[in-house]
Amino acid sequence: MSQPPQQGGPGEPEGFGAPFEPQPGVYGAPVAPSLKPGPYGQSPQPQPGPYGQPSQPPYGYPQPPTVPYGHPGSPPSSPPDGPGGGRSRGRLAALVAAVLAGVLVIGTGVWFAVGGDDADDGKPVAKESGASKKPGPQVTPAAGADELNKGRKDGEAKVRWVEKNGVDLPQGGARVRGPWFTGDIVAKAVYRTASGHSAEDGTRKWSLRLPADVCAAPTLPSPDGKVVVGLRSDTSDGAPCDRLQMIDLTTGKAGWTATVERTGMQDGLSHIVMAINGDVVTVGRTTLTDAYRISDGEHLWGTLPGTCQPYGLTSGDIALAAVDCRKRPSDDDVGDEEVRRIDPATGRTVWTYKVKKGWKVDRFYSVDPPVVSLRQGELNEKWAIALLNPDGTYRAQPVPGKEDFEVQCGEPGENLDDCLGAAADSGTLYLATKPAAGADGELTNSVVAFDLSTGKAKWKVPAPPAQTLHPLRVENGQVLLYLTPPPVKAGNGGGIMALGPQGGALRPVLRHPASAATAVTGLFDPTIRFAGGRSLISSGYITAETDEEEMDLRTMIAFGD
Repeated sequence: MSQPPQQGGPGEPEGFGAPFEPQPGVYGAPVAPSLKPGPYGQSPQPQPGPYGQPSQPPYGYPQPPTVPYGHPGSPPSSPPDGPGGGRSRGRLAALVAAVLAGVLVIGTGVWFAVGGDDADDGKPVAKESGASKKPGPQVTPAAGADELNKGRKDGEAKVRWVEKNGVDLPQGGARVRGPWFTGDIVAKAVYRTASGHSAEDGTRKWSLRLPADVCAAPTLPSPDGKVVVGLRSDTSDGAPCDRLQMIDLTTGKAGWTATVERTGMQDGLSHIVMAINGDVVTVGRTTLTDAYRISDGEHLWGTLPGTCQPYGLTSGDIALAAVDCRKRPSDDDVGDEEVRRIDPATGRTVWTYKVKKGWKVDRFYSVDPPVVSLRQGELNEKWAIALLNPDGTYRAQPVPGKEDFEVQCGEPGENLDDCLGAAADSGTLYLATKPAAGADGELTNSVVAFDLSTGKAKWKVPAPPAQTLHPLRVENGQVLLYLTPPPVKAGNGGGIMALGPQGGALRPVLRHPASAATAVTGLFDPTIRFAGGRSLISSGYITAETDEEEMDLRTMIAFGD
C-alpha cells in the first residue's frame, strides 16, 4: 500500500498516516485477558471437528474502496478477485445491481422457514423468473476428489472431497455466508438455502430452505454450534435486512425468528454487521446495535445511554466494538469514533480507546492483542493501523518504510472481523505486502513481521515466484500462512505454510496437490480454513456465465490425509 500523508503529532512514529495519540484514560475497569491467540488473534471457541474453528473469513483482493469500510448502510462493491483468482466474466456486469437489489423477484411477504432443498413441496418457495436451471450429472464428493487426485505426487496432501453448487441461484449469482464448523458438520448459507455437510467426507447431512435472501451472518458460530443469519424482510426489491433466523448447525433445524425494529428513519437496515460472542448475537448498523440471546431469542439490549453507539462487533471470546459518537440525529459528518471492549450480554463498556478525530474504524485484524485498521477520507484513501495493549491503551503503530501493504477484507458494510493478510500474537504483527510483478511478470508478495511494542519491522520473507502468502493466525509461536498456487503449471498447488518467530525459510505444513491447482484458482473470492492438519477452501461468491456452469461449479474443496 502507498504511504498516506503524515498526520501525527510530537512523539508519534511515522507511517500508516500516524493518526494515533496515546490514550491515558480508560473507561470502565480495564481487563487484561490471558487468552491464547486463535482466529483473528482471539481465543478459539471449542470446536471438536477436524477443521476446528475457522481461521479466516471471506476475503479477496479489494479494489480501492469507494465507500467507508465497516459502516453498515454502505452499498457493496463488486466481488473482488481472491488469491485463487478465477473471476467469472459473463454475469459480472449485472453483479452489483443484483446485489443491491437483493435479486428478489416476488413480493409475498412470507416469513417462515421450510425444509428441503429445491424440490417443490407445495409450500411457498421463492423462485426466479425465466427458465429453470437443470443440474448436470450428480457427482459425489468422493468422486470429485478422485478426479482432482489424479497425478498427485508424494508429499502432497490428498483432496478429501469436493462439493459442487447445485443451488438454484438468481441472475448475477449470490454471496456465500460461512462456512461454519461444529463437530463433524461444516455448514454454509447461500441465497435462500442453508446446508450442512460432513467435514469428514463432504456428504450432505441437511438442507434448509429459507423464505428470503440471506443478507448477513456472523463470521463464527456459537460454541454449541448455532448460528443466527440475517434475512431480507421479504422477496421484494430493496427489502430491508431486518429478519433474524436461528439455525442449529448440527441438525439443520430452524429455531426462533425475530424482526429487528427500526428506531427511526436514519436506522438503516439495508446492510448489517453481525457477530456472535458466546450465547449472544449482535446486529449492528450505523445508528445502533441490538443484542439477542441465541438460546431463546430474547432481546438483551439496544440503544445504549449517551450519543456513542456501537455499529459493529467482532465474533469470538472477546467482543471489540466500533463505536460512532456523531451528534444525533442530523449530523452527517464523520463523528468522533472509538474502539471499545464491551460485555456482549449487557452492552457495558470494559475499556475505551478514542480514535483521532476525522478517522474511523475500518476493521479489526486481531482482538487479542487488539490490532485496529483505521481509514480517513471520502474514498478511504488514508490507512492506518493502531496497536493497542490488552486494556485498550495505545501501544504503537507499524512503521512501513517503503513497503506497500494490502490486507484483504470483505465488502464495505459487512463484518468487521473478515480480513486475511494480518495476524498477531503478544509480541508480533504479521502483514502481507501488496502483490507486485516479479521477475517473471507474475504477481508475488512478501510477509513482514513488526514488533508490537515499537512498530518497527523485524524481518521480511518473500513468497515463491508467481505465488502470494497470506497470514492466517499465530499458533504455537509460529505464524500459519496460506500460499496460493501459481497461475500456471509450476509443479505445486500451494497450501499451508509456517514461519517461526525469527522468520527464515518457509516450512510446508500441508502441501495442496498440484493436480488441484486449477480447481483452486477457479474458486471465486475464496475462504481458507485450516485446523487439525486439514484445510478447506470455499467459494465466497458463486456465479458463472451460464446456468449449467453455475450449477456445476465446485464450491468447497477439502484437503488432508
